[in-house]
Amino acid sequence: MNVVTMGVHVLDVLVRPVEAIPEGQGATLVEDIRMTAAGTAGGTALTLAKLGASVRSAGAVGTDPTGDMLVQLLRRAGVGTEFLVRRTGTATSASVLPIRPNGDRPSLHLLGANLTYGLDDVPWDAVAAATHLHLGGPELIGVDVAARILSYAKEHGTVTSVDLLAPGALGGFEQIEAALPHIDHLLPNEDQVLGFSGETDLAAGVRRLRGAGAGVIAVTRGGDGALVVGADGSETVPAFAVDVVDTTGCGDAFSAGYLRGVALGRAPAEAAVLGCAAAALVAQGLGSDHGDFDLAAADAFAASGGRRP
Repeated sequence: MNVVTMGVHVLDVLVRPVEAIPEGQGATLVEDIRMTAAGTAGGTALTLAKLGASVRSAGAVGTDPTGDMLVQLLRRAGVGTEFLVRRTGTATSASVLPIRPNGDRPSLHLLGANLTYGLDDVPWDAVAAATHLHLGGPELIGVDVAARILSYAKEHGTVTSVDLLAPGALGGFEQIEAALPHIDHLLPNEDQVLGFSGETDLAAGVRRLRGAGAGVIAVTRGGDGALVVGADGSETVPAFAVDVVDTTGCGDAFSAGYLRGVALGRAPAEAAVLGCAAAALVAQGLGSDHGDFDLAAADAFAASGGRRP
C-alpha cells in the first residue's frame, strides 16, 4: 500500500485530566501533557504507517517551531514529509485539548496554514503513482479544488478516500457535492452525514451522499461502532469494549484501519472491523499516536477483543 495522505495536519497539545479550567491565574496539577501529530491527514498517516503502509503526507504547515515539531513527529513515526509545504508568515495549525476524565475532548483550535493548501502545492506525479489517496478535510481547501485532485487520482487508477473535518452543524451539501462522484470511500462520522446531507435521518443522509456519486460510505458512530453502506447493502460493525482514556484521533485511526483493510483486499465490513480495532487501541491512551501495535497485533486484538452490544 503506497498512500498519500493529503490535507489537514495539526499539532495537538493534550492535557489530562482536566475537570475545569482554574479561575483567574489559578493553577492545578495534571497527570500528563503530550504533543502529537494529528489531523484528518496527519493523524491517519500515523496509524497507516503502524499498520504497514508506505505513507507520505501532503499539506501546508508553517515555518514556525510548531511546524518543525509536527514534521519531526511525523518523520519519527515513519511518515514521509517531503510533500509538506512550509508557509512563511503563516502559523502551523494547532489544537489545545483539555481531556476530561471520561475521555471527552473539547478543543481550542487554530486553523492556520491548512487553509492555504491549493492546486499548485499538489504532488501530482506522486498522486498518480500512489495506490491510494486519502484526502482529509476537503471542505477547508474548497470543493472545486478537492474535486480536481480526486478526479485526477481516479483518472490514474488511484483509490480515493475522504474524511471530513468540520462538525455537522457547520456542514452543507454544497461543500462536498462536486467531489462526491470522485470518492471511492467516504469516511464521515454520523453527525457529519446528517449535517452535510441536510437530512435528519442517518439512512436518508447516506442515501443522499451515495445518490450524488459517493462509493462505499463507512460512517463512524462512536461507541456504537460503524455503519458500512455500499452497492451490496449495509452492515453494522460493533465497536470494541475498552477503557477509554482519550478519543482524540479515534476517527483518524478508524480511517487508517479501514483503508489498510481495503488495500489488503478485505470486504468493506471486514475492513471496518480493522478500523474499529485501530480506534479502540488508540482510545486507550493519550493522543493520536497512542499504541505500539502493528497490523498483526491489531488483527489479533480484533479476533480476541470483546465487542460492545
